[in-house]
Amino acid sequence: MLLLIPFYIFSHEKSFPEYNDNEQKLEELKGEYHEILKRLDELERQKVIGAFDKRTIIELSNDVIREIAQKYENVQKGVGEIMGGALIETEARTILNQGKSEGISETKKKTALRMLKIGKLTIEEIAECSELSMAEVEQLARLQIM
Repeated sequence: MLLLIPFYIFSHEKSFPEYNDNEQKLEELKGEYHEILKRLDELERQKVIGAFDKRTIIELSNDVIREIAQKYENVQKGVGEIMGGALIETEARTILNQGKSEGISETKKKTALRMLKIGKLTIEEIAECSELSMAEVEQLARLQIM
């Protein structure tokens, strides 16, 4: 059911013109989204969902709101600020991308070390094959000697 949260805004789509022009109605809609966030926080606190799941739901919600409320600046801004806030890149996505990057970097270094141990390629060839810089391969070669 949590995966349906990003699409909750569709139930309000027909009322966008009213929300866009009526601050009180917009505040009521924003209140619903504050409640959703509060419940997500509670589920995370209870370890029912993880931080990654919570941030993914928030990000997807923000993406859907931004897409379907394009013509309604007040709706997009009001609800979008709640669901996305200053989240240009979510914490979860940042962590995931950082992990991927570190994993790729480690794999490249391990590959270069294997090539150095075999000893049939030059430093330049190893750098090209492993997509590491010459300096990184030279540093790995020095570490291997120690």
